[in-house]
Amino acid sequence: MTDNSPIERLKKRPDFLLAAAAAHAARGAVVVQARDREDGAALVRVGFTATRRIGGAVVRNRAKRRLREAARVLLPLHGRPGHDYVFVARAGTTMRPWARLLDDVKSALIRLAPT
Repeated sequence: MTDNSPIERLKKRPDFLLAAAAAHAARGAVVVQARDREDGAALVRVGFTATRRIGGAVVRNRAKRRLREAARVLLPLHGRPGHDYVFVARAGTTMRPWARLLDDVKSALIRLAPT
């Protein structure tokens, strides 16, 4: 992806459900779901989710903040235009060392890249 490709947030449930039905990669403390929208647009859309299974509201919010920052750093480098990405927090997301979390996200994004 080029640095000038816009990144937009996913906010509507149907978009999350479509991404959940697409390809995914689980790495360490994160699951990344990726869906090719096939609309020809250069826009990259990204969403974040954390279930109650990983903890209370404070833990879920912290996990999503960490995933948002990881996506901000890595999506311009490894994201593909015309794709939707959903980052799903796992139990270790909040306690994972930052460098390892970045490695998890990078590895998942590379795995999901079309060949």
